[in-house]
Amino acid sequence: MELLLAIVPPIVEVARHVAQEQTAFTISDDGIKFIGAGIAMGLGAFGPAIGIGNLVGKALEALGRNPEAQPVIQANMILGLAFAEAIGIYALVTAVMIGFVF
Repeated sequence: MELLLAIVPPIVEVARHVAQEQTAFTISDDGIKFIGAGIAMGLGAFGPAIGIGNLVGKALEALGRNPEAQPVIQANMILGLAFAEAIGIYALVTAVMIGFVF
């Protein structure tokens, strides 16, 4: 969160500077769509990546503590990975729709 708060003020200053200058610098509607699609994919993939890493790490810890429970832990881990990956795929579909459909 601190990183986001540190990045926002310079972005706002750049936007103000670009808005005040009346030069030939323009961004087309297609450019804005593709920037939005990239941001949607980036933010949409961030959560599942953190979740998958956390899930696998905890599963490996559990296997290290109780190796006899491997079938139960592995089945639950794979199910959780599938759900987390589905959210990443939803982000990909949304990004493609923003970039090419709307």
